[in-house]
Amino acid sequence: NIYFNDEAYHVLNSYLVNQKFDPKNVFILVDNLTYKHCFPIILSHVNFLNKSHVIKIRTGEKEKNIYTCIKICKLLEKLKATRNSLIINVGGGVITDLGGFVSSIFKRGIRFINIPTTLLGMVDASIGYKTGVNLDYIKNEIGTFHIPELLIIDPFFLNTLSRTEIISGMAEMFKHGLIANKDFWIDMNKFKLEMAENKNICNDLIKKSIFIKNKIVTKDPKEKGLRKILNFGHTIGHALESYFMNKKEKILHGMAIASGMIYESWISHKINDLSMIDYEEIESSLSSFYPKKYVLSDLDVEKLFIIMEHDKKNEKNKIQFSLIKRIGECSYNYEVPFSLIKESLLK
Repeated sequence: NIYFNDEAYHVLNSYLVNQKFDPKNVFILVDNLTYKHCFPIILSHVNFLNKSHVIKIRTGEKEKNIYTCIKICKLLEKLKATRNSLIINVGGGVITDLGGFVSSIFKRGIRFINIPTTLLGMVDASIGYKTGVNLDYIKNEIGTFHIPELLIIDPFFLNTLSRTEIISGMAEMFKHGLIANKDFWIDMNKFKLEMAENKNICNDLIKKSIFIKNKIVTKDPKEKGLRKILNFGHTIGHALESYFMNKKEKILHGMAIASGMIYESWISHKINDLSMIDYEEIESSLSSFYPKKYVLSDLDVEKLFIIMEHDKKNEKNKIQFSLIKRIGECSYNYEVPFSLIKESLLK
């Protein structure tokens, strides 16, 4: 149920009419920025929503917590939402993760639609049925699987983003090439500078990236096997993002994942037969586009390792990695010793 551009709004209009929703039984979740820059665009395409309720939260990763969920649930109750209500999430990964989670728990589950407005949201966060919130510094520790009714992709929203946000979102696209499609990795490297500067050329690459992830998710919706390859770069990447979350110099998700992919490519070289040629290509491509702005000490590494010990992918108290064998091919469930993790981080 993924739709693009004008067709997406046509499908959304038809869905709202055919399902016989009362506009006041539809709730739009936005943050301060998407309310200002994106919601008016949606209203221009979908007049039906003019009488719907808008729930606005503050912008940022700090809002992605259980307390914000409770606040939203109380508002839904106050506005007399029912089990037949619909939530439309308009925003980046924080909004789609948070809104999807609220939808999955409010009255034991109501319907929802995702309209991602960031590149990261379009190619990653809003796809794949995962919802969730952070628990203190641990990413997505509380969450559910809940399937959206529709996924609306409008690349026009990319015009509201900074260059830095575009580059951050591109990290997940690079990952899709590394784990499943070498040709797509090549295309991303060919057009990466152009894509960062000219958002209008993103459309075809965004579609390809979405289809790569959606194909994997469709085969393994609950992450019992194949879907685990999507975690490449995320064991270390999420730890970095969490570790720097409460520090002065925060790291955007994409920047953290890019670093994670470099570190985990080194580990792949060490224990999964990734060739030095492939490793050097990955390291050169990503480090030039995502320059590292931090230096890790031994103490930092110890603290990162503690965060990794809470990773959801772990089994039998062992940290589990997804590692690539060659560009375009990934495997999963690798136990990696602390000594090798430390080596990759301090290399």
